Amino acid sequence: MLAKRIIPCLDVKDGRTVKGVNFVDLRDAGDPVELAWQYSQQGADELVFLDITATHEKRKTTIDLVKAVARQVNIPFTIGGGINEMRDAEILLNSGADKISINSAAVGNPQLIDDLAKAFGTQFVVVAVDTRLVDGKNYVHLRGGRDKTDIETENWIKEAESRGAGEILLTSMDHDGTKNGFDNDLLKKINDSINIPLIASGGAGNQQHFVDTFQIADVDAALAASVFHYGEILIPELKETLRKNGIIVR
Repeated sequence: MLAKRIIPCLDVKDGRTVKGVNFVDLRDAGDPVELAWQYSQQGADELVFLDITATHEKRKTTIDLVKAVARQVNIPFTIGGGINEMRDAEILLNSGADKISINSAAVGNPQLIDDLAKAFGTQFVVVAVDTRLVDGKNYVHLRGGRDKTDIETENWIKEAESRGAGEILLTSMDHDGTKNGFDNDLLKKINDSINIPLIASGGAGNQQHFVDTFQIADVDAALAASVFHYGEILIPELKETLRKNGIIVR
């Protein structure tokens, strides 16, 4: 049985880590490179950096950030935001990123998943999916949850897997920043329907929420931001709680 992973997520805007509710009302949470180093020391299994306005503002993820993080940490990290073509991914990989995360670009051009998987290997390609419940169905949303599509979330995730996605990062926008727990019903439903790792995102507020998502949805990893950034949950304590609940962690 594979160990479950704990993944801090650093939303980056203008070179700073920020956090808000549903990607709005952002407040500063510190220097991303410094935070990355702290998390690697605390025992985080991986890190995810999302340039949250890159797609929205048509900017590229900063290469300098990737290089700086690669120099500081010895755990795998994923970069997302503004990756629209093969060249973007290649530059990030060469700069030190272990994986890239694509979201809006993949929805706009699903072939990009195939091309990235073929060029770099499926393990390099994380497809991030932002979902909201609308009239009883979950739909894919783009640009930080701003724009609804007509694509049903479950269908899109299955297509992403079939095209070569190595991992799915699923964020429930209804839960994001609320600290009321992960969307375990949806996560379990998705997890039961795919054969690649699923990362839960959106809603972590306390240690029990991590226990619940691993026990109920059996996800491979759980991701959170503000509870880690502001010291509300410390990773060593969280891992100890998970162990006490029979959950295998590194």
